[in-house]
Amino acid sequence: MFLHVDPHNGLAVYDQIARQMKFAVANGVVTSGDLVPSVRELARDLTINPNTVARAYRQLQDDGVLQSVRGTGLSVTSGARKSCQAERKRLIRTRLRNVLIEAHQSGLKAKEIEELFQAELKTTHRKSR
Repeated sequence: MFLHVDPHNGLAVYDQIARQMKFAVANGVVTSGDLVPSVRELARDLTINPNTVARAYRQLQDDGVLQSVRGTGLSVTSGARKSCQAERKRLIRTRLRNVLIEAHQSGLKAKEIEELFQAELKTTHRKSR
């Protein structure tokens, strides 16, 4: 599975799972109708408590990303990709805004911030290839 958790990154593990699942749906890695791993299976793969996975799956159901398929498990809903793409943009925009506020408050000028952003964008683009 494409999910991984980091207990030291500051986000609750269930939130990490929910976000990563939303990003996977937004990217088309997981598509409408796809079944997600069972709670026990994902908990075993990630070596975490099944209750944590269950909480993430409940959140994804509440957000309309997953739906219960009787006798089968949970699958990705038909409108999930569009909503996950919007959610991904909202999350990233919020994080960028917070970084920009911090950069301005630290005394950096707009040009310096832009140069830092462009340099990091190039670095991350090279690493993702």
